[in-house]
Amino acid sequence: MSEIVKSKPIVEEILATIQRLKNFKDYPIRNLVNHAKEFGPFLKNQRLETNQVRKFLDAVNRLKAELAEKGEFSAIETEVVLLQPKLAYAAARQKPAKPLSDVMSVAIDKVNSKEDFERLVQFLESIIAYHKAEGGK
Repeated sequence: MSEIVKSKPIVEEILATIQRLKNFKDYPIRNLVNHAKEFGPFLKNQRLETNQVRKFLDAVNRLKAELAEKGEFSAIETEVVLLQPKLAYAAARQKPAKPLSDVMSVAIDKVNSKEDFERLVQFLESIIAYHKAEGGK
């Protein structure tokens, strides 16, 4: 329990940072990586397993490929917004997915362009990398 209490501020810090942004592409890359460096291990300590958010990760990867193919954000915008219910479902089924759902839902609200989506993908990939580096499955 002490680990949860100790690490909770990282969620609040990330949420506050994202809420201040006009667009997600404005998330300074060094801040993004530093936040992911703390958030990944936090999620591991919450016992989040990658398979608990697999549908979300798969959907993001599909959208990434579709954006590369079509080149226009408008082609994937609806599906980007629809990532939020996928997260909500994962969080409702598995409590450890809730912090990731909370953070990514706020982030998705700031995604309005191809550049924003690319920064969102960088953020998610960084979180997952640090989660795995910490021993997350």
